Amino acid sequence: MKSINKYLQQFVLFGGVTLLFSCTGNNPEKIISLTNTAKPEVPAHQFPFYKDIAVKPGLDFEVVSWGKGKDSVGGYLILMSDSVKNNYKSVAVERNGVIKDAWNMDLDNDGNPELYIELMTPDNVPDLNVYEFAGGGFQKISFPGLNSKWKKIYTGGAQFQIKNGDLYRSFSVKDAADSTQKNGVKILLKYTLSGNEFSSSEVKTPKQFL
Repeated sequence: MKSINKYLQQFVLFGGVTLLFSCTGNNPEKIISLTNTAKPEVPAHQFPFYKDIAVKPGLDFEVVSWGKGKDSVGGYLILMSDSVKNNYKSVAVERNGVIKDAWNMDLDNDGNPELYIELMTPDNVPDLNVYEFAGGGFQKISFPGLNSKWKKIYTGGAQFQIKNGDLYRSFSVKDAADSTQKNGVKILLKYTLSGNEFSSSEVKTPKQFL
């Protein structure tokens, strides 16, 4: 009886192997893998900007933007992580422009860091969103645009720069003395912050900065 059972087991095993080879040889399309090796698709440009800004050990601000469809429309998050005090805060902001850069400063020297978010507007003009983290939360500080004096003669080329801990904006204006000059004249404005209000003054010798 034992020999018969052993013979039946061998026969069943041989038949199963034969059937397996028959299926793979004649019907390769029937083979189905139980393990999904395909990588999941990640939506393109879902998070087009990300930057981790370390203010000091244990205190970080992360800036991440999102938006589907038109690049210049969407939102961004500022995430604060204070691992020393076990404190975590965030703020969500709508944006009308493409984020180009982000950095921190303490322009008013009050001990509270300010987050500067640089955006390129749909008109191709750089702008700043400024948030100060103070009192356990984020406070928006309005950043001024160009006044009417500069807007009338503005020709483009605006950009922000930081030098020796100070914030500047440079741009070109029409040259009243030489209208044939295509690139115009470079103007440099220096910004100061006091009482959560910005003010600007023109630097008379901008060549040393530009």
